[in-house]
Amino acid sequence: MSLRIYGNRQLKTLPGKETRPTSARVREAVFNIWQGKIALCRWLDLCAGNGSMGAEALCREASLVVGIEQSSRACAIIQQNWQQVAHAEQEFQVLRGDVLQRLPKLSGQQFDRIYFDPPYASKLYQPVLEAIAHYQLLDPTGEIAVEHNPQDWTNPEIPSWEICREKVYGNTAVTFYQNEK
Repeated sequence: MSLRIYGNRQLKTLPGKETRPTSARVREAVFNIWQGKIALCRWLDLCAGNGSMGAEALCREASLVVGIEQSSRACAIIQQNWQQVAHAEQEFQVLRGDVLQRLPKLSGQQFDRIYFDPPYASKLYQPVLEAIAHYQLLDPTGEIAVEHNPQDWTNPEIPSWEICREKVYGNTAVTFYQNEK
């Protein structure tokens, strides 16, 4: 199975329901919102699935893309997809494991754009966002986009962050956070 991203590039996906790729509509909307802010950015893709969001960031000239994914099968697909689209001057890294255990290892790094798309029914939203804030992984001028089900969503309260926009695309919503101004 495959899907297409920016520049009509084809990516591999895992068969079955082990991962849920971000829909083309949501992907396009997020990249339209962040248009002009992807080139040379440092991108963090949490619960990366097949890596379509990170691949899209690489296609749009992000300088660094880091992805965290629990499934080893998905990590192999992400690695292949990112190798296919990355240029020699771009860096990328795929980290396998539990997102809450991997985030502390990124301490000392900051990212301009963070995309977080866990399984909707997971209990990861609050603890992952708190960990990002605790380890100061978000650049002071950066933003986080959190994909979720709009019917089951309670905005996590993160001290020193504010919601800068919320968008709904059918049964998918994306809430954007930034550091308080």
